[in-house]
Amino acid sequence: MNILLAEDDLQLGELVSFMLKKKGGHGVEWVKTGEDAYDYASSVHYDVLVLDWMMPNGTGVEVCRDLRKEGYGGAILMLTAKDAVEDRVMGLDAGADDYLVKPFEIDELLARLRALTRRNYAPIVEETVSIQGVELNRNSQTIQKNGQSIQLSPREFQLLDLLVQNKGQVLTRDVMLDRIWGYEADVTAKTIDATVKLLRKKLDLVDRPDIVQSVRGVGYKVEE
Repeated sequence: MNILLAEDDLQLGELVSFMLKKKGGHGVEWVKTGEDAYDYASSVHYDVLVLDWMMPNGTGVEVCRDLRKEGYGGAILMLTAKDAVEDRVMGLDAGADDYLVKPFEIDELLARLRALTRRNYAPIVEETVSIQGVELNRNSQTIQKNGQSIQLSPREFQLLDLLVQNKGQVLTRDVMLDRIWGYEADVTAKTIDATVKLLRKKLDLVDRPDIVQSVRGVGYKVEE
């Protein structure tokens, strides 16, 4: 499961992120502001968004409401210290699918996430996008051409998906690092280059290694 966690409490965010990875075996991206939560959710496919109610630069309720207005159809769970009925109603009316009141046990959070992903938030038709004759499948995280399907790693898929969503634009390594790994991750620009190299090897299996283009000294792009 690929999860976006938006939580500005550093201690809680670090703990929840760690436990979701260790105990749940999930992939987790952790951001600390409402603005980043909106940007990440708009740019990368996640199975579930876990949004804290109170965050700087946009509350979880505001982020949820804005995403739903833009047609976002994924699962959203709200974390909140507010347990009054009117607050829960406000969060649900904003578009949240579930909520969890702080403090909470990690086992309950994991159970709620499993319940959310069992529901059918995805369209009946698989979510796919084509680029230069290659089909990118966001549900299976594969690339396919002429019936041949190649599985990508989560990072390879996120990188290609980010480039495809911004096709025609050059994405700097800093932007890619922030959107996919997070600035606080212990990775460098060389990690991005290595991931691109691995991705191109897999694209070569469907005869399109040149989809991801290098822009010297800047970053990468894909063209329609």
